[in-house]
Amino acid sequence: MQYQQLGQSDLQVSTLSLGCMSFHDQETGRGLIHTALDHGINFFDTADLYDRGENEKILGQVLKGKRKEVIIATKVGNQWREDGSGWDWNPSKAYIKSAVKDSLRRLQTDYIDLYQLHGGTIDDPIEETIEAFEELKNEGWIRHYGISSIRPNVIREFGEKSNIVSNMMQYSLLDRRPEEFALDFLAEKGISVLVRGGLAKGLLANKPARAYLAHTLETVQDTQQALAALKGSHGLAGHLALAYCWRHPAVASTVVGASSTTQLIENIEAIKAHPINDTTFHQLAAISPLLNYENHR
Repeated sequence: MQYQQLGQSDLQVSTLSLGCMSFHDQETGRGLIHTALDHGINFFDTADLYDRGENEKILGQVLKGKRKEVIIATKVGNQWREDGSGWDWNPSKAYIKSAVKDSLRRLQTDYIDLYQLHGGTIDDPIEETIEAFEELKNEGWIRHYGISSIRPNVIREFGEKSNIVSNMMQYSLLDRRPEEFALDFLAEKGISVLVRGGLAKGLLANKPARAYLAHTLETVQDTQQALAALKGSHGLAGHLALAYCWRHPAVASTVVGASSTTQLIENIEAIKAHPINDTTFHQLAAISPLLNYENHR
């Protein structure tokens, strides 16, 4: 396993990391987490939103006793309603400073390595949100903070005004929107990208083609066929798709979910396809049309 520095922090995260959203019971979570650890994965990402906090509980229970070996990331900003009917967006300082205590309890830890704002809009009280994270850092509850956003105006605002060390965002051969602005901007600011959706919900691995974002069914089919033709010695098509994501210097890690240990090991094998050379990168970039962000600019 390879490791990269996360932004300007002191965290060294595995190039492939485990997204924990798919954990729905402790047995499944335990198997996936131990498989990840056995293969050198040290970065685990969850959120207080997932299963109303139950996901954090599973992660905390399984990692109990291994705290110093791992980097735990979770997210905040989505507040569940008391009646359980859904959640509301709440980036206020009061809520963030309250919610962190609940996450710490569920994770069975006294600090969070990376605390991330789980979304956001340009109309949020951004200065107040930043103040909350800075206070949590100074108080020792979190080591570093970041955001999870695909919105250019939000990314720009936090990149200019805060000390975020990372931004988690969707990026793949079928969603190359970050190439328009975000990747270069974040690299210039010394802020790392944590990629999610690198396999485009499995469309770049082994799932049947369907329309995706602004791509038609036919475009997705063409991309899948071209990817299969290019994979060569890189193993599975999904391996090459993930290698494409790792190419940009802003990218520190690709966060992948898994429903089984077999699927997780397949993704771990993608590390062997990294890095790809300039020729392969440009060939990959040519097989899928470049999309641009249309909103939140």
